[in-house]
Amino acid sequence: MWTAEEAGQGFLRVTKQYLPHLARLCLISTFLEDGIRMWFQWNEQRDYIEATWNCGYFLATCFVLLNLIGQLGGCVLILSRNFVQYACFGLFGIIALQTVAYSILWDLKFLMRNLALGGGLLLLLAESRSEGKSMFAGVPSMGESSPKQYMQLGGRVLLVLMFMTLLHFDSNFFSILQNMVGTALIILVAIGFKTKLAALTLVVWLLAINVYFNAFWTIPAYKPMHDFLKYDFFQTTSVIGGLLLVVALGPGGVSMDEKKKEW
Repeated sequence: MWTAEEAGQGFLRVTKQYLPHLARLCLISTFLEDGIRMWFQWNEQRDYIEATWNCGYFLATCFVLLNLIGQLGGCVLILSRNFVQYACFGLFGIIALQTVAYSILWDLKFLMRNLALGGGLLLLLAESRSEGKSMFAGVPSMGESSPKQYMQLGGRVLLVLMFMTLLHFDSNFFSILQNMVGTALIILVAIGFKTKLAALTLVVWLLAINVYFNAFWTIPAYKPMHDFLKYDFFQTTSVIGGLLLVVALGPGGVSMDEKKKEW
């Protein structure tokens, strides 16, 4: 009989050529969807920003335009693998801007999800870097670990914040079991132990939860809940993309999996 680890390795062998591409597509999905939303809801988004911040018509229009161009432009660059690092920094800026503009900073659940999305971008930034180049030239390195490997560590840790928002503190058996299994998996991903298998398991789990709880296609488009679930669906899909990058690339040098090779 195959063990779970052997099954995971078999999956990776079959999909290794396609997994990084799928991971990128999933990762940028929330930015792609939100950029398109800015186009189709231009007036609503502008009016919301103008009313919330009392910033005037011009600045509100600039905000919507920046979000539209920044997100769609960043997605095109990432998918075409051109200037990926600049695209990642631009999308980091979009996340920070939206966190303030939409008052996400004061909503712990959405803040943690935005941080998880940032973790996915950090992994993409690490993937796009070559080992020979460093953003931190002249800064002494610690041991054999490069800045890329610390980016992978930071990305893994931020990604697991998504799962912190999915824990349910109920007394029923199913919730307790789900919390125990989920917590064990996110700890494994964060410390980098059996990382690919744990990340792949989280991908399956999160995909099932996303399709079940965020089925926006079952809600009429004119209802506010449709947009809410749609936003949540694509943001979760982006975190799935980050986890797929972990599956495809491994945990990096700062992980227990890597240290095991030295023992």
